[in-house]
Amino acid sequence: MPEIGGRVIQLTMGGKEFLWVNPQLAGKLPPEGGVGPGNEWLNYGGDKLWPAPQGWDHAEQWPGPPDAVLDGGAYEMKVLSSGGGKASVMLTGGKDKRSGIQFSRVISVYDGSTRVSFEATMKNIDTKPRRWGIWAHTQLDGGKKGGGCNTEMNAYCPLNPKSHFTNGYSVIFGDEKNPSFQPDAAKNLMRVQYQYKVGKIGLDSPAGWVATVDGASGKVFVQRYVFEADKLYPENSSVEFWLNGLGSFKAWGKDNVMPDDPVKNPYVFESEILSPFAKLEPGESYTWKYDWYLTSIGAGKSEVVGCTSAGVVAEPLSAKVENGKIRLKGRFGVFAQGTLVVVMKDAQGKDVERNKIIEGVFPVIPVVIDQTVAMPAGTASVSLVLVNGAGTDMGKIAEAAVN
Repeated sequence: MPEIGGRVIQLTMGGKEFLWVNPQLAGKLPPEGGVGPGNEWLNYGGDKLWPAPQGWDHAEQWPGPPDAVLDGGAYEMKVLSSGGGKASVMLTGGKDKRSGIQFSRVISVYDGSTRVSFEATMKNIDTKPRRWGIWAHTQLDGGKKGGGCNTEMNAYCPLNPKSHFTNGYSVIFGDEKNPSFQPDAAKNLMRVQYQYKVGKIGLDSPAGWVATVDGASGKVFVQRYVFEADKLYPENSSVEFWLNGLGSFKAWGKDNVMPDDPVKNPYVFESEILSPFAKLEPGESYTWKYDWYLTSIGAGKSEVVGCTSAGVVAEPLSAKVENGKIRLKGRFGVFAQGTLVVVMKDAQGKDVERNKIIEGVFPVIPVVIDQTVAMPAGTASVSLVLVNGAGTDMGKIAEAAVN
């Protein structure tokens, strides 16, 4: 079964569609050549793989889109598994002579969880060495119901305290003072607010996560990856954001003015993660793994200040002693259905006691905690842990010192 450009085109939870899909092309197949008339880019939307870095100066840069093979070409789909709590497919693209590579990726989903895992593979199909990064390019829907730009859409990504860049990020395209990009040194966090102003930035974020929140619904899209500090990244960036909108940017050797027209210049918010460079000899392959998760922190909430493989933190966990007990407070989103357990630890980090505090948590429902629990002797800190329906520990969401 062929797939256009190997895209993921839909991602939905609780009635929220996260990915942007081009309404002008929805349901239509591209021409056999993979591009439109006059080599036009047929941007279907969704998520796809591209090689990085992008550029138009020399052969070691990818000059797309458009790209008739890597972006617009057909991918073959093969079902790998569909049982045992997991379903997986493999998408394999065409061989691109210009870049010298072929992309494939295994995509898996899991029962009882919003996790989507990816194993993206880049193979050198050339007769000479090739060096590229893998660019997971995700287009999110930045529009709001009834029309217009969703200014309640915000992304959060930790800054690197030892960044290559001034203020922790670089401006790749657009206005250096674009107000959409709001670094917070005190929180060591970049906030990207969608204001329909064109621009792109890169961050060398070491934390391994990006969370994009639709504040109107409180629904959250998370990308998680492993940062490899000892390796070089395209444009020195593990994370990049591109915002469609008004204004101008320089590319292709000229200034490009974006039209005030949501059909030609739609409400698209791109959250992009990148692998390190991989130098491949002919026939060699490189595989890069990353994950998506969905959750909710509640309508009217937009900030995410922490993230693990189990969930996100919207309001940090606090643990205060009141009348000989511990009062726990915080707001979180979980990535799988299950039970929240509070783990009491002593000053050496050893478990003192484990107590279930909320049973029946779900990704679609925000977790708001304001309750007291018994305080065993020797308790110095608490951790909030998610346990799934099978009793498997899914990991720690947050922790706090008792005070």
